[in-house]
Amino acid sequence: MGDLGTYVPIVLALTLARDLNLGTTLIFTGVYNIITGVIYGVPMPVQPMKSIAAQALSDTDFGVPEIMTAGILTGGVLFVLGVTGLMQLVYMLIPLCVVRGIQLAQGLSFALTAVKYVRKIQDLPKSKSLGERHWFGLDGLVLAIVCLCFIVVVNGAGEKSRGCCDVVESGGGDDDLGGQKRNNEVVARSRTSRVRKVIFSLPSAFMVFVLGVVLAFIRRHEVVHEIKFGPSSIEVVKFSKHAWKKGFVKGAIPQLPLSILNSVVAVCKLSSDLFPGKDFSATSLSVTVGLMNLIGSWFGAMPSCHGAGGLAGQYKFGGRSGGCVALLGVAKLVLGLVLGTSLAHILKQFPVGILGVLLLFAGIELAMCARDMNTKEDSFVTLVITAVSLVGSSAALGFLCGMVVYVLLRLRNWTRGKPLSTIWMQKSPEQV
Repeated sequence: MGDLGTYVPIVLALTLARDLNLGTTLIFTGVYNIITGVIYGVPMPVQPMKSIAAQALSDTDFGVPEIMTAGILTGGVLFVLGVTGLMQLVYMLIPLCVVRGIQLAQGLSFALTAVKYVRKIQDLPKSKSLGERHWFGLDGLVLAIVCLCFIVVVNGAGEKSRGCCDVVESGGGDDDLGGQKRNNEVVARSRTSRVRKVIFSLPSAFMVFVLGVVLAFIRRHEVVHEIKFGPSSIEVVKFSKHAWKKGFVKGAIPQLPLSILNSVVAVCKLSSDLFPGKDFSATSLSVTVGLMNLIGSWFGAMPSCHGAGGLAGQYKFGGRSGGCVALLGVAKLVLGLVLGTSLAHILKQFPVGILGVLLLFAGIELAMCARDMNTKEDSFVTLVITAVSLVGSSAALGFLCGMVVYVLLRLRNWTRGKPLSTIWMQKSPEQV
């Protein structure tokens, strides 16, 4: 459940505002989750393409046909880049500090959106805030704060707990009073460690999400009568020439830089950080993202991709293998087949503050990837990209500015007499 803070708001907003087929989207993304979980063996997320979603929510003329054409065209370009090996070349040429800047900007963007979800009442279909959230109630500030504190207690800052289950063995002298006292201390520590072990192993994201579902039914119990069982009809979307043109210009072109950087390059870097020894090629990720959209978008499934934020969210809440996203895929598949689009009636009542809490931790986990920027030059490039991306609301613009700054810094080092072969990736002459 670690990446649902981004999945649910986007899919729900498009379902309510643009008549997206929620049942079809759940079925296809569920299949994607299962396949990617089996292929990669890590919690590889499947998330909606955010730039396409943002365009659809801001432009009333950008409907389902335009959304799907944008997904098909974006997927086609990524598939070609992957098959030809060009994506691997892009991955090798982009410096780590540039990737960290993209991750930091995306993570902070998620965190800022999450705080807005918690503090303000949201109209998700229109992506607007309606006013301050009340302190009490079934979607109040107190509920969000309690959920946030619960997750902090269970998960901490994401570090692995060290020695929480270790018991220090006492030495000899059990027959005297001192030995008996030490034995009592060992027993007490053992009990405490068992309690800590139970608390720290709780599935916090799952428990918080289940709480949200229960509260959704309590907030409006009439929603039970609005549920219709059975899958939504899956039909091939009809496209016009205008839909292809608008989907390409307003959907695919803005989405491509974000997909290349955040869905492929950043995911490759992040997977090597979180799962040492399980490095994935940019080629394979590019091909899987391309195939997902070249298949599902023809039938009305929301264009999807991988995402560094989703991977960080899964990892934050304990995801360590492909099994967790495979189980999520099974759940999506079952919901899509059993409830279909009527599931939107339930999600509409889901406490948005709880979604904000889940999204907050996913964003912070992604942003913390930039903590390994130890040199001043790398930190400078990372922060330039972050500032431009957040202010300009464009990862592509931030990437372009960051690359320009990086090249200028490398040229500056070159003029100091360093060999050109050693300055691009900051390798020493011995490494070269």
